[in-house]
Amino acid sequence: MLAYVSIMAQGEKIQWLKFEEAVAKNEKEPRKFIVDVYTHWCGWCKRMDQTTFNNPKVVKYINEKFWAVKLNAERKDSIILGQQLFVNEYPNRKRNAHQLAIALLNGKMSYPTVVYLDENVDLLTQVAGYVDAKTIEPILHWFGENAYLTTPFEEFRKSFKGKTLLTGD
Repeated sequence: MLAYVSIMAQGEKIQWLKFEEAVAKNEKEPRKFIVDVYTHWCGWCKRMDQTTFNNPKVVKYINEKFWAVKLNAERKDSIILGQQLFVNEYPNRKRNAHQLAIALLNGKMSYPTVVYLDENVDLLTQVAGYVDAKTIEPILHWFGENAYLTTPFEEFRKSFKGKTLLTGD
């Protein structure tokens, strides 16, 4: 537990970026993307921020291997990615989803959802619902180590030795 206190005392946090910033950084240094699709009213999204995304081992691994993006599924502004424009068609309506969130979640609007994209910004998978640190860690390593290219996830998960300091969070 001392290591946990030490790391948190240093204030290491996930270096969350806007989608556009992450894509720009990716042009210079290709990495996979982890996209936290959330809303400001979602209680489980807030819990995931407080627990999963605060676990020191999760924070460290995400910062090393991924471009981390926070995407408010109901953001009001436009996003240009490549040649495509994404908007919130009805920004003044309550709980209206942004087109980018709809595209990333294939229209299945569930919050939180963590979306994994490859270095080409192509969809790898989405994981809907609250996920604790112990559960997200093998997923992060499966993509981060490119094991997904050769090993089915269940096989990888069974042999994975976790490093999270907090179990269940």
